[in-house]
Amino acid sequence: MARLLVMIPSGEIYDHDSVRWYQYQNIQRSIDRYHNIGDAFVFDSSLKVLSFDKIGVLEIDNPDWSSLDRLRDEYDYVLLRGSNYIHGEMEWHDAAAVLKKLGLPVLAFGIGAQAPVKGRMELSEATKEVLRVIADLSTSIGVRGAFSAEVLGDLGIDNVRIVGCPTAFRRLDPNLSIKLGPLADIQKIGITLRREVSPAYAQDIERYLTFHRDLVKSLAGRFDSVLMAQGEVEEKKLVFGTDAQKEEAIASLRADGWASRWYFDEAMERLYRERLFYSDVVADYEALVRQQDLVLGYRLHGNLMALANGVPSIYFTYDSRTAEFAETYRIPSYDVFGNSAFVLEDYWEQWRFDAFNAAWGNVYDETRKFLIENRIDNKLVDRSAKKTDAGMLRVA
Repeated sequence: MARLLVMIPSGEIYDHDSVRWYQYQNIQRSIDRYHNIGDAFVFDSSLKVLSFDKIGVLEIDNPDWSSLDRLRDEYDYVLLRGSNYIHGEMEWHDAAAVLKKLGLPVLAFGIGAQAPVKGRMELSEATKEVLRVIADLSTSIGVRGAFSAEVLGDLGIDNVRIVGCPTAFRRLDPNLSIKLGPLADIQKIGITLRREVSPAYAQDIERYLTFHRDLVKSLAGRFDSVLMAQGEVEEKKLVFGTDAQKEEAIASLRADGWASRWYFDEAMERLYRERLFYSDVVADYEALVRQQDLVLGYRLHGNLMALANGVPSIYFTYDSRTAEFAETYRIPSYDVFGNSAFVLEDYWEQWRFDAFNAAWGNVYDETRKFLIENRIDNKLVDRSAKKTDAGMLRVA
């Protein structure tokens, strides 16, 4: 069993391999700050895939340099959980110097690049240095998809494997498969929301928000729907705030220029008051998606949590990150900025999910190879193992 150090964690650990946001019992401490609980999904999922008996945190902001010799002796490798690290605004603090001095292997588990709408992606020298240090300390780097691999290749980093995201494998089921029933039998659906978006990555904010609004209203009128938020301040206040904070959130949404014009109309306000869900505990999201017949929407990790639990999901892509992710897993997806209308019936086709099932299996195998070649203890099994008549496993 391994001993691992986590760089850039996203939440506190409990019950060995479960994650919730820091001091989740007192949400008032963070209710006025945005944090994407989807990052905690990835952290939680990484821990569920890995085998370890000791875990610690590696500080890269104001590190204790004198502790690095001790940490080198006490731990086996550094985990960098998957996230959107490869872009022009990433702040790495002292990560490069810490990793070089520490000298432990680094497991970069599903990191990804984000391309701007216009112009070339300009990476800072600090980002380039950190990526090269990680490459030198790793047998291979696990990336989200082909675009992220290409970005690293342009930096001369070729020891890369496409592993998607550990959230896809959190259930440790080597035979995961999405099988559709009749669409007429669908009753309960989850809609993953992403109201806040940057014009640097989404090419048309008006289209993004008006389509988002109309999609939510259309689906909510057709199905028993829950709106799944992932950390925006106003949404958190509407779920967990005091009565005064809830009205403050409504007033803020009404006053917001983008939201008031293109998103938050009377119907959306009613849905927000009646059907909104948010939690600071990853397990709560998993329990919720397992109750749904379908999950679809804008959230990369919220949708993937559903797929990982065998629940069909459809992605709405709007930037290079979501498009790359859908491509890696061949997830049925709709381009928000495309010319065609979205018709749910067009996506409720088994062949689309058969493509996902096959891609999921291929990425599972690549992820297992990635962990093995990096000498990481893990819980993924060899999918080439087959059952004999006696029910025992043998390797093909």
